[in-house]
Amino acid sequence: MPQRTDIHKIMIIGSGPIVIGQACEFDYSGTQACKALRQLGYKVVLANSNPATIMTDPGLADATYIEPLNLRRMTEIIEQERPDALLPNLGGQLGLNLCAELAKAGVLEQYGVQLIGVQLAAIERGEDRIAFKQTMQSLGIDLPRSAPAYAVAEAERIAAELGYPLVVRPAYTLGGTGGGLVYNIEELRSVAARGLAASLVGQVLIEESLLGWEELELEVVRDAKNQKITVCFIENVDAMGVHTGDSLCVAPMLTISQALQEKLQQHAYAIVDALEVIGGVNVQFAHHPPSGRVVVVEINPRTSRSSALASKATGFPIAKISAMLAVGLTLDEIPYWRSGTLEQYTPGGDYVVVKMARWAFEKFPDAQDKLGTQMRAGGEVMSLGRTYKEALQKAVRSLEIGCYGLGSAQAFQRRPLADLLTLLKEPSSQRQFLIYEALRKGATVEQLSELTFIKPWFIQQMRELVELEEEILRYKGRTLPEALLIRAKEDGFADRYLAQLLNLPETAIRRRRQELGVRQGWQPVPVSGVAQGAYYFSTYNAPDKTAVSDRPKIMILGGGPNRIGQGIEFDYCCVHAAFALRDAGLETIMVNCNPETVSTDYDTADKLYFEPLTVEDVLSIYEKEQPQGVIVQFGGQTPLNIAAELEAAGVKILGTSVETIALAEDRDLFRQMMARMKIPMPESGMALNTKEALAVAQRLGYPLMVRPSYVLGGRGMEVIYDEKMLRHYMAAAPHLTPERPILIDRFLDNAL
Repeated sequence: MPQRTDIHKIMIIGSGPIVIGQACEFDYSGTQACKALRQLGYKVVLANSNPATIMTDPGLADATYIEPLNLRRMTEIIEQERPDALLPNLGGQLGLNLCAELAKAGVLEQYGVQLIGVQLAAIERGEDRIAFKQTMQSLGIDLPRSAPAYAVAEAERIAAELGYPLVVRPAYTLGGTGGGLVYNIEELRSVAARGLAASLVGQVLIEESLLGWEELELEVVRDAKNQKITVCFIENVDAMGVHTGDSLCVAPMLTISQALQEKLQQHAYAIVDALEVIGGVNVQFAHHPPSGRVVVVEINPRTSRSSALASKATGFPIAKISAMLAVGLTLDEIPYWRSGTLEQYTPGGDYVVVKMARWAFEKFPDAQDKLGTQMRAGGEVMSLGRTYKEALQKAVRSLEIGCYGLGSAQAFQRRPLADLLTLLKEPSSQRQFLIYEALRKGATVEQLSELTFIKPWFIQQMRELVELEEEILRYKGRTLPEALLIRAKEDGFADRYLAQLLNLPETAIRRRRQELGVRQGWQPVPVSGVAQGAYYFSTYNAPDKTAVSDRPKIMILGGGPNRIGQGIEFDYCCVHAAFALRDAGLETIMVNCNPETVSTDYDTADKLYFEPLTVEDVLSIYEKEQPQGVIVQFGGQTPLNIAAELEAAGVKILGTSVETIALAEDRDLFRQMMARMKIPMPESGMALNTKEALAVAQRLGYPLMVRPSYVLGGRGMEVIYDEKMLRHYMAAAPHLTPERPILIDRFLDNAL
């Protein structure tokens, strides 16, 4: 059916500020939607409260309102702009909730605004726990045993009937906010009260625990002709009990039978038909292998973090296609990159995608590092490889936590196996590193699977990496044999990690690899619905299939995963750098590993490499593309930290020089510059160890302000009041080197 001509102006509500559970994935989806709708000739009105987004840029929408996202302000904007339609499913949970409020308040009816893409009834059936349960029962699809509660006393009564453990799920919230897993009545009272307060409608679902079941997700797209496609099958490596936003995920499903995948797809299609959603829907299932029971856990009738991941994993721009479908186009009217049209789409590709979450527990020393049904990650990375092992290792070094391999966590190497097994009883951000060390110390695959509920296949893959690492360690201080080096690179071992294992310089590993001709091949991920659209990933398990142009080009390094202190604002800078360079007639090359961002959209730069932001990975792209230079100053702390090594390896750094970066980032150099310029600073000193720090403290006196070099967002800064605090701080201070000392200042009382 043709696109609608009865509507001319469409309003989109953004997702507001970045919070844990909601990062920049909605800026990505909203930006795609704005561009798609304007290309189709519609006027777009955008409301969002976050100015650090691409979607709020002048010119992306026809009218942009940076306003608080509440019922009163949205009503005023609708009264002012008089849109014909409201597209509610691209602004995350906040956008969806506001649309429901506008409809219930009669605002949409008063001003003649239609909901497109998803109707109010579908929002209610997807988000309201009672309506969701009734819809699933009418379809004959199994659900966890549950009942809704509107008060803590009611929750207690339901819990007594169902038995513990239980899951508390608030209605109309994001990232499991307010919910949790409870094991007794005291925990239930606390979590139920929190969940009722967090819920938009004061409702929680008390649900039987599916702890340890497999968690499986489908991203489904439906059009007005009732044509449906599955964009991506996602398998959560972590079992039920860990929020999918915190879980290690893979696509395609690696351990799930074809028969089960087909059953999940049948259920998902029945659900989206019942909801009558036009566009993308995320459907989450739980599977109990011993009994074969499959239950639907929840649905998101909107774009989500999972849909951003699915889009980047498959090359299918879900938000863009959803916007096109919402205005009347159908899948058989949109071209497919292979041939034909999108209703023929099937998820494919001979590669594996791994998603790992990025947490910020280091920002909150008193917070418990435990994962549950409430999402705690602030960001994530995505990596691609030809094998699971290769993609997993690339994901680890993409996280930017100082680990270049799974065996990097030295604190765990010193712990006995019994301690590691105790730590593994509860999921944490360190779980994959703990499993790796437990395997090294003799734990069996079966033992670890029983403890963590992670399927044996995934642990066996890790065991093979441990065995290969132990073989590599036999050559400490020596050059690896050619066959062993090739095996290591095929399984994703980074040059820097090999250097750490062998106690050799990273440059020696790189030189040896290049002498042997061991180099990556580059593989494309074609973009559906876009002619000649693709992005690229590296692998040591396939030949190079990526052509290089002879145009003058510039490379931009992105910001990597979102975390507290480094967020969407740096992606904004990278995107605008790409646009400006393109306008200047230069080919732009973007390097990033964050699936939530606009910078990793297929059409932001001329060429996108979905790769870790490490010296090794960036150098490989630089050597292949031979750009005029690399810009490091827009991606936040991430690229700045590797700029000096890149320059030493022959990379031309454009813009702010490495020397200038060092002047600003190195506390000692900055102090010396201020002294030369006669600009006063607090009296200070530098320290590389506890002894030096104590000497500085004796000279300056307490209290003191301590701060590391080359960090962002005040990470590692602390006020020190006595010697005990200083000793504790220095003992915990990571990565102290002559290039990166600790600056110790006299603390200024009552200073502004």
